[in-house]
Amino acid sequence: MKTVTHHGRDTAYEVADRGGDGPPICFVHGSGGSHDVWKAQHELVDRHPIVTLDLSGHGSSEDVDASPGYTTLSAYADDVLAVVDETDSRILVGNSLGGAVVLHILLKRSFDPAAAILLGTGARLGVLDDLLEWLETDFERAVEFLHGPDRLFHDPDPDLREESMTQLRETGRAVTRRDFLTCHEFDVRDELPSIDTPALAAYGEYDQLTPPWYHEYLAEEIDDAWLAEFEDAAHLAMLEQPTAFNAAVSEFLDIVFERQEPN
Repeated sequence: MKTVTHHGRDTAYEVADRGGDGPPICFVHGSGGSHDVWKAQHELVDRHPIVTLDLSGHGSSEDVDASPGYTTLSAYADDVLAVVDETDSRILVGNSLGGAVVLHILLKRSFDPAAAILLGTGARLGVLDDLLEWLETDFERAVEFLHGPDRLFHDPDPDLREESMTQLRETGRAVTRRDFLTCHEFDVRDELPSIDTPALAAYGEYDQLTPPWYHEYLAEEIDDAWLAEFEDAAHLAMLEQPTAFNAAVSEFLDIVFERQEPN
């Protein structure tokens, strides 16, 4: 992986490029994850360079000394924007916490992407009190809970489920808990109408962590937004239904860039 140094730390990222003529897409993972959750999106590489990163404290990236909430969210946005600057990415894709990071960038930062894709996320991301308690006192129980039916996955291959559990354990309790606490404090419901970036709100039909109505709300409140549902999937639809997700991304971006072409 490559690294970019910013704000006194190194952020790791990976670029897959087969010469596609579309603008680079930067993918942002969710709580406790890493760039590996986007492995199936490399199928898009014939059309777009694919950029995936590890947020601070995840995967191969250095950690940041930040308290949960806005400070952490802002630090993660710094990670993304540093990678965006290095790779000339023009499209942002965020899952869960990664979607909150993307929304933060759209609302608070000067970067103006051509499009944004918000998967398994919402304008508010409240977390169950029990899960927050387990993340502090019984991390293994939290991991098991997240991998229960219709949370991260609907009906995953056992190997995929085990890979996901291993990833959370590798990230560890402290960073994963910080991620979920940051989600719990996130709330931009009143700010969504100010977003003018074309956006796709996408979700798995069985997702109990960020239910379908979260995304319907995003599509209603963001002026230039579309909605996409993926059957037989829950929170990590890009892993559980990668073909459908990749097709939706391609179709959405075709619409966005066709509208931008001069008549």
